[in-house]
Amino acid sequence: MSDVNAMVLTGFGLNCDLETAYALELAGARVQRTHINALIADPGRLDDCRILVFGGGFSWGDDHGAGVLQAVRLKTHIGERILAFIEAGNLVMGICNGFQTLANFGLLPGFEGRYGERCVALAANDCGNFRDQWVDLKVNPASPCVFTRGLEHIALPVRHGEGKFTAEAAIITRLFAHNQVVMQYADSDGKPADGRFPENPNGSLGDIAGICDPSGRVFGLMPHPEAFNHFANHPDWNLERRHRLRAGEPEPPAEGLGVQLFRNAVRYLQTA
Repeated sequence: MSDVNAMVLTGFGLNCDLETAYALELAGARVQRTHINALIADPGRLDDCRILVFGGGFSWGDDHGAGVLQAVRLKTHIGERILAFIEAGNLVMGICNGFQTLANFGLLPGFEGRYGERCVALAANDCGNFRDQWVDLKVNPASPCVFTRGLEHIALPVRHGEGKFTAEAAIITRLFAHNQVVMQYADSDGKPADGRFPENPNGSLGDIAGICDPSGRVFGLMPHPEAFNHFANHPDWNLERRHRLRAGEPEPPAEGLGVQLFRNAVRYLQTA
């Protein structure tokens, strides 16, 4: 199979690039961590890449709203180049602050391929404070999202203060109708949280935790899949291990389930 090159953006308060690069490498990609300024100075760096990841953190300190300055800076300087990257069939992923950036840029939801129109937002959590917890997520099997293929339920951590997915009612309805809602906050049985806190940690409308564009190649989510790269990342890892041992079952695989999202992306490009 051919190599898949991925780029993970760094700089200006972003702080999840090492974890993200590591998860992509576990998934079989060749990764370059690239400072935002370096990409703006030389957009040609994208020419050899097939995956572009806007990672987590607090770009520009979220001083003017989470992901706002990053979106404005990139859209102003290399917006057309990023649109061409998407139109060429490549993949874009936004995690937490990256999801906020994609929403502010207008790369999501991308109705009818109209990238650049901003119609959704990630607002301040209803609880009024920063949330750092693990959440259960229901994955939509009918979604076109290439990152979540084969997944129905997954637990991942969230760590954000502005994660409430919000939009006009007509936009929410359209997202669900076209299966662009990829992930919803759920209970331990995999049923949508129905707005309950803390299962829904931020008050997101429709329990929305992640959405994609109509092609399934642009994906944004608030939870952090890169932070579940090893089984022991999960807070209940030892309890699960003991339950398996007592039942005479093998120990869980060492790799965390979050890596599957990155592996799906790599395999999609290798077989496309």
